[in-house]
Amino acid sequence: MEPATAQPPGTVTPAQPDTNPRQPGHPGPDLPGTSPAPGYAGTFRGRADQVSQVRREIAAYLGACPATDDIVLIADELAANAIIHTRSRGVTFTVRCQLTPRTARIEVEDMGGPWRQRIPGGQPHGLDIIAALTGPGQWGTQVTNTGGRTVWARLTW
Repeated sequence: MEPATAQPPGTVTPAQPDTNPRQPGHPGPDLPGTSPAPGYAGTFRGRADQVSQVRREIAAYLGACPATDDIVLIADELAANAIIHTRSRGVTFTVRCQLTPRTARIEVEDMGGPWRQRIPGGQPHGLDIIAALTGPGQWGTQVTNTGGRTVWARLTW
C-alpha cells in the first residue's frame, strides 16, 4: 500500500517523462513496462478521425481479453493526446500493443513536444484515468532517441 500524500482527494500526479532514450520499436530490457512479446503495431495519421480506428484495431487485436475495454480506453486517451498535445498532429503516431497470458500492454509513440506541467487544483486529465486504471508503477513515459515520446500502460489480471 502506498503511503498517504498531501494531495486533495481524487487527484493523481502523472508520471514525469523518463530520461532513458530508446530506439523506436525496440524497447530496452531495462525500461519499465516493456515486453518482448510480439503483438499489434500500427501507424496512424495525426488526425482526430484516426482515434476511432485505433480503438477498433486494438479491440480486434485483444478480442476476448478480460482487459479489452480498459486497454481500448487507454489507447483512445493516448492517441488523442498524441494528436492534440504533440508534434504528431497532422503527421503520424504509432500504437503498439502486446498481450500475454495475464498482461496487456499498450504504448503510443508520438513525435514529442514540450511536457506541460499540471496546474495545481486544475481539472483532471485523461492521464488521471490511466493512472486510476493501471495503478502505481504501471504506466509511464520514455523519451525516444529521435526526440519523440512513448507513453505506455500495463494492466494485469
